[in-house]
Amino acid sequence: MLFPTPQLMSDDDRVLAEIDAAREELRRTVRTAPPKLVDGLRRFLTADAVATSNSIEGFRVSTVDVADLADGEYDVDVSAENREETLAYQRMMTYIQSLHDAPDFEFGKGFLNALHWMLQGHRHSPRRPAGQWRRGPVHVTDARDPSIAAYTAPSADDVPGLMAELVDWLRDDDGAHPVVRAAMAHLHLVAIHPWADGNGRMSRSLQTLINARSGVLAPEFSSIEAWLGRPGNTWEYYRVLNARGATYQPDQDVHDWVRFNLVASHQQVQSVRRRMERSARTLELLETAAARDGWAERTVTALHDVALTGRIRRARYERAENLSRQQAQHDLRDLVDRDVLVPTGRTRARYYEPGPAFPEDALEAARTPFTLDDPYA
Repeated sequence: MLFPTPQLMSDDDRVLAEIDAAREELRRTVRTAPPKLVDGLRRFLTADAVATSNSIEGFRVSTVDVADLADGEYDVDVSAENREETLAYQRMMTYIQSLHDAPDFEFGKGFLNALHWMLQGHRHSPRRPAGQWRRGPVHVTDARDPSIAAYTAPSADDVPGLMAELVDWLRDDDGAHPVVRAAMAHLHLVAIHPWADGNGRMSRSLQTLINARSGVLAPEFSSIEAWLGRPGNTWEYYRVLNARGATYQPDQDVHDWVRFNLVASHQQVQSVRRRMERSARTLELLETAAARDGWAERTVTALHDVALTGRIRRARYERAENLSRQQAQHDLRDLVDRDVLVPTGRTRARYYEPGPAFPEDALEAARTPFTLDDPYA
């Protein structure tokens, strides 16, 4: 038995309508925005989702380091374990992103286990198999006291039947709003806890995939994983999951879980829209500065990355502008000579940060915090 999808209230319907309107507006904005702005935002949002979702499980790598690892940079100052976890999750997320418009896509037990292997294959062992249902009990310990089981998942003997039921549910559209279905899929999977490890990230990724399959926004723009990974939101995430009980009890009202996810989806699309606006304003200021001070126009790509993320590596700039290594090095050296950038590190580990002549108005535009509204307030 799975959790029944709850009946929505009028406030929920209003919030869903606002999410739909905001996503449609964002879709139009993305289609007409400059490619370098959209590509940079896609890169940041993907890295941010990986960084924050992994952080929920205790693997802490900054968003900018995740972006560098995803770009193929090796000389990034992270532990071997964090590197492996980051790259595994990034590869799985990249695959999920590619499925958002796959015409012959279908959910299946094999598909879910294959995703799990992508995430956890590097940890595979006879005791904790990857890509296979768990063979024993699993307990989620209390974050405040690891000797206490906050949740005990269903028996391993029940997992195959529950997952068959979940796959049938995923294949059979019940007519619920995609945001609601995505939230329910997340809850079903995390409550069943079918694998020995990686269940939280798998559940959040499944939610991302269902949101993306709705066809409104690409997965980078519709995922709530980054929102869930913010510290205050993570505690609320645990709280609303813990409200389900210490054991598998699907015969209950989960309206509070759905409402929590509606707030997350509403605020995430607000966040993406604010980031888009901030990024566009930063790009405009940098283009003005480049024209005024005589920098090569293409260097705005590098400077835009620096303003928004704090740094740029030569290989990233080289690929973004389709330059030779010599051209990219020449441009960056020129910006260093002008005190616009300052280099940090040596050879392959080198990256570039804002220098004393970096346009201050662009940095201010990129770093100004924004506010998010509570749709139920």
